[in-house]
Amino acid sequence: MIAKAAITDGKGTFSLQDIEVSMPEGDEVLVKIQAAGLCHTDHDSLHWGRPVILGHEGAGVVEAVGELVKSVKPGDKVILNWAIPCGTCFQCQEQNQHICENNSPVVAGDALPDGEVSTGHAALERSQYNGKGIERSFNIGTLSTHTVVKEQAVVKYTTAIPYSSASIIGCGVMTGYGSAVNTAKVTPGATVAVIGNGGVGLNVIQGARISGAAKIVAIDTNPTRLEMAKQFGATHTILADKNDKGLKKATEQVKELVGNGGADFAFECTAIPALGAAPLGMVRNAGTAVQVSGIEEEVLIDMQLFEWDKIYINPLYGKCRPQIDFPILLNLYEKGDLLLDEMVTTIYKFENLEQAFADMLAGKNAKGVIVFDA
Repeated sequence: MIAKAAITDGKGTFSLQDIEVSMPEGDEVLVKIQAAGLCHTDHDSLHWGRPVILGHEGAGVVEAVGELVKSVKPGDKVILNWAIPCGTCFQCQEQNQHICENNSPVVAGDALPDGEVSTGHAALERSQYNGKGIERSFNIGTLSTHTVVKEQAVVKYTTAIPYSSASIIGCGVMTGYGSAVNTAKVTPGATVAVIGNGGVGLNVIQGARISGAAKIVAIDTNPTRLEMAKQFGATHTILADKNDKGLKKATEQVKELVGNGGADFAFECTAIPALGAAPLGMVRNAGTAVQVSGIEEEVLIDMQLFEWDKIYINPLYGKCRPQIDFPILLNLYEKGDLLLDEMVTTIYKFENLEQAFADMLAGKNAKGVIVFDA
């Protein structure tokens, strides 16, 4: 079948192109994408050095399934999940499904032989562009009207929720909420500092609020984002100075606000390498610092920041267990505890993807979402 997809050349540009999507076989599922969330990783993938179908957040409807698929059927609503667990490796058995040893996605910087097309170890070459197989970002490529994915990449749901709100669960919401709840295990009455209040940071704030944190301090250089942070649960805000090296001044402000020598938990959500160590400075002795944003560069850290007994964690995807965590998030949404509709600040048509990226980079949205057929 013919579908339309956003395809990058890997050199910084993209365009909307027709592709051919094969019907599913075996354990594959054909999904008609209804909405796709945007995050900075999607923009980063423009520079991965190879052609890729963009997008890794999405929700849609199953149109067809392979003969081995058991968990979904045509007509089911599903949320896409990019960290696809095999269910049998050591990490999956340890409930570390987000770091599956068999289905690790190919990401930026991973070398590919000349001319080879790969979508990870599963090697799904079910999408054709100009007569050749093309990689889908993180195995799912949701900035496409249709996608063919492994059964383990979809989670069925029946919750009454707009596709736009459901679409953002599969990365930004899960990463932020999971970092607070699954990874750091924020405790009731705790004090929390969150550096960077974009889509992921706002969901760290939500996770901390839902966990019962007493004080949640949001730190950002963008006043608009600080106002958003209040809506999602921040009790205090700090407008940081862009020239505040390592956020040392902001760190002192955090300590004044929370007392006890610093926060119990601090989260870095900016992806700025120079701030990689900043959460360590904001936590008290024996506090927990979490580097949420996935900095993948060399960072120099003053070891005195670890004094004393501080914990520093660099988690992936909020330790996501999709079939367990997505239903939890949807239940919290139904109860009104997890704000998702409010997080979707702007909806764009597919042909306005360029503007959606521009608004994201300018920090205008909590989350921007592409809605197909809008």
